[in-house]
Amino acid sequence: MKYENEGQFKFVDKAGEWGLAEPSHSNGSAYGDLDNDGDLDLVINNVNMPAFIFRNHSVEQNPDKHYLKFILEGGGKNTQAIGTKITLYTGEGLNYLEQMPVRGFQSSVDPRPNFGLGNVESIDSAVIEWPDQQITVLKNIPADQTILLSEDSVASLHINSAAQDNSVKSFLELKPEGLIDFEHRENDYVDFYREKLIYHMLSTQGPKMASGDMNGDGLDDFYIGGAKGFPGALFLQHQDGTFNASNKEVFEKDKASEDTDVAFFDADNDNDLDIYVTSGGTEFSSSSSALWDRLYINDGKGNLTRSQQPLPVGQFESTSCVRPGDYDGDGTMELFVGVRLRPFLYGVPGNGYLLENDGKGNLVNVSDSIAPDLKEIGMITDMCWSDLDGDNDLDMMIVGDWMPVTVFINENGKFQNRTEEFGLSRSNGWWNTLSSGDFDHDGDIDFVAGNHGLNSRFKASASKPVSMYVNDFDFNGSVEQVVSYYNGDTAYPLALKHDLVNQIPSLKEKYAKYEYYRWQTVEDIFSPDQIESSVELKAYELRTSLIINNGDGSFSVEPLPIFAQLSPVYATLVNDFDWDGNLDILIGGNLYHVKPEVGRYDASYGLLLQGEGNGDFAEIFPGESGLRLEEQIRDFILVTSKGRKLIIVSRNNESVQVFEYN
Repeated sequence: MKYENEGQFKFVDKAGEWGLAEPSHSNGSAYGDLDNDGDLDLVINNVNMPAFIFRNHSVEQNPDKHYLKFILEGGGKNTQAIGTKITLYTGEGLNYLEQMPVRGFQSSVDPRPNFGLGNVESIDSAVIEWPDQQITVLKNIPADQTILLSEDSVASLHINSAAQDNSVKSFLELKPEGLIDFEHRENDYVDFYREKLIYHMLSTQGPKMASGDMNGDGLDDFYIGGAKGFPGALFLQHQDGTFNASNKEVFEKDKASEDTDVAFFDADNDNDLDIYVTSGGTEFSSSSSALWDRLYINDGKGNLTRSQQPLPVGQFESTSCVRPGDYDGDGTMELFVGVRLRPFLYGVPGNGYLLENDGKGNLVNVSDSIAPDLKEIGMITDMCWSDLDGDNDLDMMIVGDWMPVTVFINENGKFQNRTEEFGLSRSNGWWNTLSSGDFDHDGDIDFVAGNHGLNSRFKASASKPVSMYVNDFDFNGSVEQVVSYYNGDTAYPLALKHDLVNQIPSLKEKYAKYEYYRWQTVEDIFSPDQIESSVELKAYELRTSLIINNGDGSFSVEPLPIFAQLSPVYATLVNDFDWDGNLDILIGGNLYHVKPEVGRYDASYGLLLQGEGNGDFAEIFPGESGLRLEEQIRDFILVTSKGRKLIIVSRNNESVQVFEYN
């Protein structure tokens, strides 16, 4: 199949229209301007049949379209100038190519960089950055020609390319060495050994952070979570702006737990901040005491003592988020705590809990009496307190894996599930994070929700959802998760035949050959009784989105711009970074630990969405902002240090990144 790029990462199949629909068993292709007319021709290598050569007639059919080609002669042994970067500046914008013709073992495309220029007849300037960092600048270049350049003979500007960027960045990255001495270390664990039919690991989604003044000195401090076997750390800030770890002995005792979230709040009404840390992950059994959540009581000077309460309730559960809020208006902070998953039962929905505070730091589960619908609500990942209905009390918005954006309204101290009334009943997604703000200046609170994104094999819509069937299909005491998604108008299981049969051996006789498994649906594989008894989950929306409050008792799910969809989003930060009165959004994500058949998600380097005050955003890329996020981003916090505004970025299995912004 051959696709035309329509811009904004949208492609349309044009194989038939372009004359490329001839069937074959091909195992390779290359492109190059075989007839030197300025457009690229195509060569396809086939198995047990002649190769195809397709001549491109674009130039003949579109005489108003133009091109520019380069022949590069490198210096020394790099005769083809591999690694050269060419940037063309025109009235229509910027074009960029790198000289990297290799496409695999002993394979190459045309080594002459070829630019399609559309209607542009003349290039304002071309900047050629050679591998030795020399730069050649060409001015006022007519289109439709081939330019020969030699690294040794062409006069070059001997200036380092790094010095060419004179723009003022809004963000400046600071070295964490000497500022924050912390490096997150993930424990060695593979989720797929337990849940063999899932595709994304759930044990690498930390660390989370929280900030506040822990010791009453007027300086911002922060906590960052640890993975199983590694303690979390509380960093107290000094007057010189550096941070040092505190209470190491306290956290060392609890390093067996996996920190999944943290909140600072005054639990015992003594006017200092205490710490609640949730314990989760997939590494533990349902009888592991490492799943207890932890409440650390502060003596007012930043010295912590762990409360002995069995939290959040009297059973071991894998929790994922904690959010303080005074929902009953009594002046003390209560807690919402969400369960992410059930050990050995991924896909079976978990509970949300409301913990009432007696004002002395004693927390009691009151969910059954004031929010019974929180029972088995789903696989919760995040939650926000907000006044959703304008009656001056706190309501709840909850998101999670395979869950709709869920609304609980506070009605005289009792919470009712009003998701359907608010228009969100089919907003199920793989939601990872939730933040709030008034993005359209209409006086009510909207939300930004991080989701899986669009850059993967998984596609979902209201009419063609991704589905997961959870059941002990072969009655052997272990639960299987069978994921299916649409290919055309029919949904097929994603599991490869051998993976499914290895997990459910009773299917071996039915699918003795791979050809028997071809085109099988879930309904073909399993009996009606098996499907009926399964937990069936659906995801209709995979785009990272704004949840817009319409002000009439309803919400709308509006996807963020396309560059916010390149990778799963696990962290969002809402703030007016440019001081223009409009809220901006910083997003980060990526997930490396996935099965090979879906490919790791690593396309995001962070994105700043500059708010325009009406719910629209301009995309500000790392090269423009200076805020380039590396690796797997998991959380952001804002702190002030020596008068500087800092963003601390937590990363899975890495040190933190720190940025100053002005």
